[in-house]
Amino acid sequence: MAESHLHRRTKTKQVSTDRTDTPKSQADSSVDGGSPSLKPYALAISALILLTSLAVAFRTGSHYTPLRHLLSFREETHLRGVRPDSVPVFTADEARRDAIVEAFKHAWLAYERDAMGDDEYHPISQKGTNLTAAGGIGYTVIDSIDTMLIMGLHDEYERARAWIRDELSFDRNASFSTFETTIRVMGGLLSAYHLSGGDTLFLEKAREIADRMLPAFDTPSSLPLPMINLHLLEGVPDHDNGDFISTAEASTLQLEFRYLAHLTDEDIYWDTVEKVMVVLKAASLPHGLAPIFVDVETGIYGLSPIRLGSRGDSYYDKQYLQTNQTEDIYRQMYDEAMTGIHMYLVQRSVPGNLLNTAELIPDRAKNGKTGWRLLPKQDHLVCFLGGSLMLGATTSGAVVNQVSVPPLPNELSPQGKRDWLTGVELIKTCLATHNTQTKLPPEIVYFRLGNQKQDKNAARKLPPDWYIKGSPPGKPSPLDARYILRPETVESLFIAFRLTGDTWYRDQGWAIFQAIEKHCRIPTGGYASIKNVDQVPVEHEDKMETFMMSETLKYLYLLFSDASVLPLSDYVFNTEAHPLPIFLPIAGTSGLL
Repeated sequence: MAESHLHRRTKTKQVSTDRTDTPKSQADSSVDGGSPSLKPYALAISALILLTSLAVAFRTGSHYTPLRHLLSFREETHLRGVRPDSVPVFTADEARRDAIVEAFKHAWLAYERDAMGDDEYHPISQKGTNLTAAGGIGYTVIDSIDTMLIMGLHDEYERARAWIRDELSFDRNASFSTFETTIRVMGGLLSAYHLSGGDTLFLEKAREIADRMLPAFDTPSSLPLPMINLHLLEGVPDHDNGDFISTAEASTLQLEFRYLAHLTDEDIYWDTVEKVMVVLKAASLPHGLAPIFVDVETGIYGLSPIRLGSRGDSYYDKQYLQTNQTEDIYRQMYDEAMTGIHMYLVQRSVPGNLLNTAELIPDRAKNGKTGWRLLPKQDHLVCFLGGSLMLGATTSGAVVNQVSVPPLPNELSPQGKRDWLTGVELIKTCLATHNTQTKLPPEIVYFRLGNQKQDKNAARKLPPDWYIKGSPPGKPSPLDARYILRPETVESLFIAFRLTGDTWYRDQGWAIFQAIEKHCRIPTGGYASIKNVDQVPVEHEDKMETFMMSETLKYLYLLFSDASVLPLSDYVFNTEAHPLPIFLPIAGTSGLL
């Protein structure tokens, strides 16, 4: 374990900042190499990557976009991503906003009627299920309650609060995901506490679930185990992945535990998750990127893929913003990671020149040496990054204390301009993946780079730059073709709109919402996933993910709301879209310095 010299926290105070501040999930993909290698390889990972990743031998057609291409800026009067003739808009689009509220009620009231209290909802069969045989822990109720507060749905909120008060129990003798429980349950409770004006019910429940999860961090490295038995208070390893936890799971717990420490003045919550970042910082690689698995025993990265999608995405979220940009170590880590992304993962497709992010897959040759293969694959989860890069450009990439809306070119550093441009183009690429029969995006797409051969099973009607890795004719639709109500593109559209005031982003969000209404809405109530976005009429999957109400509809509502509702200068959104207020520590709190 890396030695930690943690400073004790002192009292903190709440602030409202004048600056523009704020940001998935561990859905498994179908790509090769998703699991980590055996431990001997893990012990050598730092040396291997140091020697190999800086001279990656791409085995696909090389349409690599060098960093210098993104730093070659003309004298500009405005930034891309903002129409020159557009007038910034900050008021609500009431008709569209209210339509989102009605959609939320269509989803919530069906769940409440058929499955109140259950973790998950199946709208076609009109029933609920729990994550374990021992019972559930209120995933859907807690994940949704802050959306009700934001939308002003007081009656629905009161009924949900009553269920939490009277029915919710965390004393379940079963294993639950440390990651999901933190971002959905703990994050939802802490957000509800703040948005309700300080209702102590939510803080008490948040503290209870945090205390039950602390034993997951009782490991040799201080990294958490991926599962926790909430009754036995014991961490549980993931038997599919040995002693490893995904990087996103380990590094996506900080916002919630740090905010709880701020509210309770209990250092244990802060110190526990900061030790995780101490370990990850000590294991950091020269290019700032992180493989998707890290060894819980040793704290060393496993020889595993490097990607921005599943199991790696949340590592790149912004802790720097939570404490009002006072912990410079997190800015450094963010800046290093973004530079690494541009140097090694950012690519251009052909023939349309769409900016996208690839994956690096470790390959072992017959002689035992390890090389890296570029895989032009992008999860829909990566689409969160467009808005996050634009936000990062206006915070860590700003050269003035207060950035305009929209930003002016002279207000951003060269790195800030680079990140802004990449964010804008990545949003456009994500929108391009909506060019399907349903106008909804698939779970995973592959981009064509140079002389790459076309997948003979790829859908024929899709655009030339990208495709869904297909199945032979007559076979079931591939999992990559699903749309499971994910929020990442609308998350980026919300952030981009708040940073520019350009209604173009609202129009794109409205088109996505209309596609969801047309293809995912179930007449009897709720919304269902679809199995193939490029096939109409659609075939539904009988499940409504909890993030439909906690993220997708919340971000859409905020996209059409007045800009004074949850301003990015005052809030940071956790990985499940639960807004937490930015606060200012009086003294330095980082043990990473």
